[in-house]
Amino acid sequence: MKRLKKAILELGLFAVSAFAAKGESFVSNFTYAAGPTSTTGSIWVVSRGNAGSGLSLVSLSPTSGTVSYSITATELLPDSLTPVQDGVFSDVTAEHRRTPFANAGKLGFVVPLIAETDSGYLAPYGYFSARTANAVTAKPLPAPKGEFPELSEMSHAISAFVYDSTSSVLWMARGIYGVAKEDVSGGINSPKRSNFVVNKKSLTLDSLKSSSVVDTVNNPAVFGMARSLDGTFYLATAGGLFTLDISNFKLKASGVKGLDTSRVTGVWIGGNPEQIIVETSKRGKSSTEDKLWRSYNGKAFAEVVFRDTTGKAQKNIYDKNDFTTSDVAFIGDRAFLSVQAVEGSASGLLKLDSIGAIPYDDEDNQWLYGLNAGVVDRNVEVTSIAAFPMTAKITGLVACTNGAGISVSADTGKTWTHIMKQTALKDNLGSIRMIPSVIGADNQSLVSYKVSKNSKITIEVFSYDMRRVRTIVKDAERAASATRSTLATEDYWDGRDNAGNAVAMGIYYVRVKDNHGHVGWGKVMTVGGK
Repeated sequence: MKRLKKAILELGLFAVSAFAAKGESFVSNFTYAAGPTSTTGSIWVVSRGNAGSGLSLVSLSPTSGTVSYSITATELLPDSLTPVQDGVFSDVTAEHRRTPFANAGKLGFVVPLIAETDSGYLAPYGYFSARTANAVTAKPLPAPKGEFPELSEMSHAISAFVYDSTSSVLWMARGIYGVAKEDVSGGINSPKRSNFVVNKKSLTLDSLKSSSVVDTVNNPAVFGMARSLDGTFYLATAGGLFTLDISNFKLKASGVKGLDTSRVTGVWIGGNPEQIIVETSKRGKSSTEDKLWRSYNGKAFAEVVFRDTTGKAQKNIYDKNDFTTSDVAFIGDRAFLSVQAVEGSASGLLKLDSIGAIPYDDEDNQWLYGLNAGVVDRNVEVTSIAAFPMTAKITGLVACTNGAGISVSADTGKTWTHIMKQTALKDNLGSIRMIPSVIGADNQSLVSYKVSKNSKITIEVFSYDMRRVRTIVKDAERAASATRSTLATEDYWDGRDNAGNAVAMGIYYVRVKDNHGHVGWGKVMTVGGK
């Protein structure tokens, strides 16, 4: 446990001091959450990669059919702490396949705080608070009083935030630890903290005491929280969906078959008219059964309708595709859900209107908006989605990706601008950048380069002994550019040879040539195939 003790010491230090700004770029193009600040047109972006973890402050504005941006500051977090836990993709129980966030008033932008142990970043310890570019602090949350069942450490991870601006209280869903209340009405440096658990027998939210004995049946873990316009709280728990009257801490079951006793892994509320979206997830011996529910404009909960391009409703689409929802963004009567396959690489956005899921004219998946719809510029996973005020009249969308930075839309998802960690490139193939420089099985590394005039480009990959293993493009036309000439949908390597086989683990060299006699070299490492 030496690493964990080191993290605890650092927590004590950084709880009272701000992190220093480290530059004007993302820490990594592997981004996991993004959300609004208190200023129109700016967002915080959470990234984690080989260089570590960090938060970037980004300013955005619509410009001539695209979105212009500037990365105004980046805060690099200490090595032993991260907002992104190691099991964000491997978890098969849905509620931990997300990096929750919220705009929490006095506390600013909040995301989880995960400390390092000998097993990796799997020790929940509190949350980060990003108020300004120079005020990012760690807020440790000690274990609450009471006796808890012995489960994995991630069983008490924060999986949702809700901020009540009227009372200056940050609420957190903490799994088997129940619900945490952080009252900052007296100041962010002296919060009043309290903890509660769901009591299914008495239908109350009970205060945790040193004598409390928590069990998984009567006190189900809390995986999600959301607050409706009328002030009602919704709790997604391992024992069903509940509403909470915050004035008396009384709970009420949903009264909906399939939601009263199911394992509810998430709840999201927003839109106009108001929508309540709920996910249930049940893990069997070898598969996960997932369902997506919705209450639209005050109507009763029902499973979300998936209709095809002919208008015909299809059955069990959410479960058949093995989807799980990481986040939901609302704009008007539309909902945008970032989803991933629990045991696969499929990901993208689901779009919901007043009827249900909006079909997309694609043979592979009629509902998933991803590379086919321009949400991403290459085949990478979408990890998160959020809405934010871009201007006084425009609500923007920001999608985070596992390797391609962020994608931003100013027209409700019709077109997207892709923003990556930019490294200066020299003209005429003077510098070649591989993004990322290390890839896993079937991941993609973008070949980044720049030419000063229109050219025909050939990109080849060579093994360490200079044996050519792959020709990516040959004599492909690329335009001159002030930043980079790369075509993201073609100029990437997926760690495979010309025959489609995954190459062996090792370092590979990438040669880029144009038809004007210029040659550039890059380097990438792959950990090999599956």
